[in-house]
Amino acid sequence: MCVAGLCWVTLGSGQAQTYAPTDALQALEPQANTSRSVTSLATTTDLWERIRQGYAMPDLDSPLVHDRENWYTARPDYIFRMTERSRKYLFHIVEELERRNMPTELALLPFVESAFNPQAVSSAKAAGMWQFMPATGKTFELKQNVFRDDRRDVLASTRAALDYLQKLYGMFGDWHLALAAYNWGEGSVGRAIAKNERLMLGTGYTDLSMPMETQFYVPKLQAIKNIVARPQDFGSQLPKIENHPYFQTVSIRRDIDVAMAAKLAEVPLDDFKALNPSLNKPVILAAGTPQILLPWDSADVFMQNLDRFAGSRLATWTVWVAPGTLRVADAAKQAGMTEAQLREINNIPRGMLIKPGSTLLVPRPAHAQVDVTSAVADKGEVSFAPEMVQVRKLVKAGKGDSVATIAKRYATSPSNVAQWNKVAANANFKSGQSVVVYVSMNAANAKPGPAKAQARSTDRSAAKKTSAKGAKKGKA
Repeated sequence: MCVAGLCWVTLGSGQAQTYAPTDALQALEPQANTSRSVTSLATTTDLWERIRQGYAMPDLDSPLVHDRENWYTARPDYIFRMTERSRKYLFHIVEELERRNMPTELALLPFVESAFNPQAVSSAKAAGMWQFMPATGKTFELKQNVFRDDRRDVLASTRAALDYLQKLYGMFGDWHLALAAYNWGEGSVGRAIAKNERLMLGTGYTDLSMPMETQFYVPKLQAIKNIVARPQDFGSQLPKIENHPYFQTVSIRRDIDVAMAAKLAEVPLDDFKALNPSLNKPVILAAGTPQILLPWDSADVFMQNLDRFAGSRLATWTVWVAPGTLRVADAAKQAGMTEAQLREINNIPRGMLIKPGSTLLVPRPAHAQVDVTSAVADKGEVSFAPEMVQVRKLVKAGKGDSVATIAKRYATSPSNVAQWNKVAANANFKSGQSVVVYVSMNAANAKPGPAKAQARSTDRSAAKKTSAKGAKKGKA
């Protein structure tokens, strides 16, 4: 079987196959990845049928399943949009499931998790098609930094999700419980099972007391599984998805703007972003993102156009590491940008200072030849500190006050106090003398003068004595 200049060859008598590059693919040289195995292509040309053939989980039949079947079938436009969106990713997921000998209905799980939207973010901050929480993503080696979020990466997140599901199945020995743990957490499911064991109750999925979301979780998947298995029974129409790869992996060796990469591949920018949703910035840093996904027929187009750009400028953005704590306006001036531009491209909120070591995206000078290093591309982050607005305040000096004591009281330096009051750094103040200090706006009333502090201390002491007397009376 050949598609887009690529032919598949059956290996031995089994289903496992690999694909061999034709001359057209060899033109991609070592930059195009063609090592991935392709399985079961000869069985059917319809990917939906291939999924049906791999169903291996026990069916769940319950009122909640029927409820979800009715919900989905009452929304044919929603089902069509979800399934249409899935065509970019579904073949790869089925491939990975078959390679691991896992049930192929798990390829439908992103319908439940995110409606196959790799940019989906939940209210709990779970992200991507497979909806990984930040901590779980890190556990499964999904990089998350200012430049990329692998929880949204098609290849990385699928690998991590299937790793996690395999782990959960190994823990519980039951796919329904594994799915419940994927949604609710392995610890929660484990505790629910232990509780039922103590009460001598059943420990299956439908026996456990779970949150409503988890109660509906497997029924949702079962409902979608049933609709895919028998769309005609539910009045549903699935868009035709061919049983061959949608995308190709291509390596990049130079930093390149996202818009430039899409242009060289001759694909719409939105389509490029849909295949490369992990990118957080308008530039791809080769040291941190060494490969991109392109529509199957666009890989060789990209490489041919890239060859024509040899030596030309591909990236108009680079990374600048803040050398110290900086006001945003000062950082923008050093980077040759307006403050508004720096804030927008780096998502800098108002009222913040940029902390040292922050990696900021800035325009790349025309003469710059060196790309961003892997140390910066892999660990890039932006850290902020609250920007305190200074307010001028007049305070009365107490007996024995000096520049040093005033500075200590208001958490500033003696040189500042001396400068504000035009006196020497070792000067003393007369009792009652007005002294100028500058304090942060939110601390303007936090530092009482000596007299007020003494009065408040006296009030607190008196209150404690009164409270103690009252307590004794009540006890008597």
